[in-house]
Amino acid sequence: MLGIGVDVVHIPRVVALCGRRTATKLAARILSTHEHQQWSMLRQSDSIRFLAVRWAVKEAAYKAVYPTARPTWKELTYNGLAGEGTKPSLVYETGDVGRIHVSVSHDGDYVFASVLVEG
Repeated sequence: MLGIGVDVVHIPRVVALCGRRTATKLAARILSTHEHQQWSMLRQSDSIRFLAVRWAVKEAAYKAVYPTARPTWKELTYNGLAGEGTKPSLVYETGDVGRIHVSVSHDGDYVFASVLVEG
């Protein structure tokens, strides 16, 4: 299988969503256990961007693997840059769809994510 998915998130949209539902409820809905642990240790000023990045990555991943797989929000875990020489990664906890490549860029009020799956 080979799939490509992209997504763009406008951060003010996530801010508005958190205003209606609270950031805590959104985090509980879309973050994996590992991501939620990371999120809970962030400063409030960083928490919205963290949620926006995960939203964009997971939407792009779903587009890349559908209809072969239908992952839930919590089955996907995004790991950003961990240090020099590492690349971001995306893990599909319960599925085997092949190698997953992910790239994220953010500038101002926008987050762009692209996911490529090769299998």
